[in-house]
Amino acid sequence: MLPPDFRDRIMEKSPDGNIMITNFDGCVVAYPFSEWEEIEKSFNKLNMANRKFRDFHRFFISGASLITLDKQGRILIPPYLRSYAEISKEVVLAGVGRKFEIWALPRFEEQRRKMEQDFDGIMDSLAENGFELRF
Repeated sequence: MLPPDFRDRIMEKSPDGNIMITNFDGCVVAYPFSEWEEIEKSFNKLNMANRKFRDFHRFFISGASLITLDKQGRILIPPYLRSYAEISKEVVLAGVGRKFEIWALPRFEEQRRKMEQDFDGIMDSLAENGFELRF
C-alpha cells in the first residue's frame, strides 16, 4: 500500500492511477505513466549502434510493467521484479524527485551505508560539476 502522499502525487500526474515500474540500481523504480512516456522518448536520442546503450535499453525497458493502483492505493509488484530487488517482507519507499523507489530494507540500508562512507567525495564531485547544494 502506498502512503497517501505518494498516491496523491501519482493521481496528480496520472489520473487513471497508472504507473510504470522497472528494475534499476537494485530496486524497483516507479514513475507516473506520463513521466515514463518522456523516459521512453529520451531513448530515441541514444546511438543504438553502441552495444552498451542497447544492453541498458533492453534491461531497463524490458523490465518495465504497467501497474494500476487499486482503490486502496495498493500495487502488486510482479514476481520477477520482487526477485530482482530481493523484496520479501520489509520495504522502504523512497521518494526521489519525479519517481519513487521500492527497496528491500536490507538493500536500502546497505546503499545508505555505502553513500555515507563516501559522502564528502560525492559532494566534491557534485561541486566540481557545477552543482550547488543550498543548505
